[in-house]
Amino acid sequence: MNIVQNRPFGQRYAFVVVAVIFLSLLIAAGLRSTPGVLMLPLEEAFGWRRDTISLSAAIGIFLYGLAGPFAAALMERVGLRRTLLAALALMSASTALSLTMSEPWHLIATWGVLSGIGSGAVASVLGATIVNRWFKTNRGLMMGLMSASSATGMLVFLPFLAALAQSGGWQPVVIAVSVATAALLPLVYFLVPERPASIGITRYGAEPGEAEQPPLAASGNFLTMTLGTLLQSAKTRVFWYLFATFFICGFTTNGLVGTHLIAFCGDMGIPEVRAASLLALMGIFDLIGTTLSGWLTDRFDPRKLLGVYYGIRGLSLVYLPYSGFSGVSLTIFAVLYGLDWIATVPPTLRLSNEAFGDRSGPLVFGWIVAGHQVGAATAAFFGGALREMQGDYVLAFQIAGMTGIAAAALSLLIEPSETLRRRAAQPA
Repeated sequence: MNIVQNRPFGQRYAFVVVAVIFLSLLIAAGLRSTPGVLMLPLEEAFGWRRDTISLSAAIGIFLYGLAGPFAAALMERVGLRRTLLAALALMSASTALSLTMSEPWHLIATWGVLSGIGSGAVASVLGATIVNRWFKTNRGLMMGLMSASSATGMLVFLPFLAALAQSGGWQPVVIAVSVATAALLPLVYFLVPERPASIGITRYGAEPGEAEQPPLAASGNFLTMTLGTLLQSAKTRVFWYLFATFFICGFTTNGLVGTHLIAFCGDMGIPEVRAASLLALMGIFDLIGTTLSGWLTDRFDPRKLLGVYYGIRGLSLVYLPYSGFSGVSLTIFAVLYGLDWIATVPPTLRLSNEAFGDRSGPLVFGWIVAGHQVGAATAAFFGGALREMQGDYVLAFQIAGMTGIAAAALSLLIEPSETLRRRAAQPA
């Protein structure tokens, strides 16, 4: 039961909820990007190999994605607030626990398994659930803003964390992340109602008296509901096209660039804080690009938008190893890649909602996001392993660039939005 039944602003209270969730996604994504900052300090402090540290990052990213669809069903079954509060508490506790680590498996358990499960509930699927619950109009724009918060959090905190690591080693980084995550708990507890109906309002943009749809998983086993939704959606081609393109999205963003760009720049003689600043620059332009992508998604064919986004991304990755790593070339790369970093999310969510409906759409989107994180986990480990074998990152970035171009082609094979709308409108 909600502790507060009356809130100010009427339907506009939806923007208060968005603000809190935006901040939660920002901090959670910052946590997920932290292994990229910790790689060199942990290598120096413990003598652990990069492929070992990359394995921990890969497990965390994988579980970050895998937990998403189960978290979406759990939000329907036991409540969004309870699920979110439990996830934030787990994230804070697991990162704090890593202060006692001395063996590689401690790193895997804390930054891999526990924080991966916790942060998986505070990811894109949370944004999708909030947007569908609280907005009838402007969904593309709101999802663009939510998506931007995830990628921006993954990038903008890196210079600060890198400076902490450079001055004090890995422990201050861990403390900062744990404290920031714990600080979100009272904000969520007091400011995020379960649903608009909990405070006597309707969704933003909805007519007064709009009937609220019952929760998808209000009864029954939420695990059965989650897996059953996967089995049903997996019978469609659109699911596999979206899953494959989002796999490549994760492979080419937080998996490879987010985890290994700082180390790649280090190999090229660029200091850690300067390299982290490049990622922060990407984060700033991602906030612009992804929000703009949400606005475009409300107005244009999402398939064509995805084709453009993935094409630009692939060409940028092919270019990077041959850029000379000068200040100008790296700035150009950071701006282009930042604008495109997670701009794929709003059109992907729109296609998911149109294919599977508003009720099942966020849960199906959770499985598509799982594909994103499987791709990211693959690239996180693959990049470290290939660096150990080849002695550099050139081949890893070239392969990633070619997958981006492949994703651009796959995006155009998805059925037009009009077809998906008609299919979603048909009775089961």
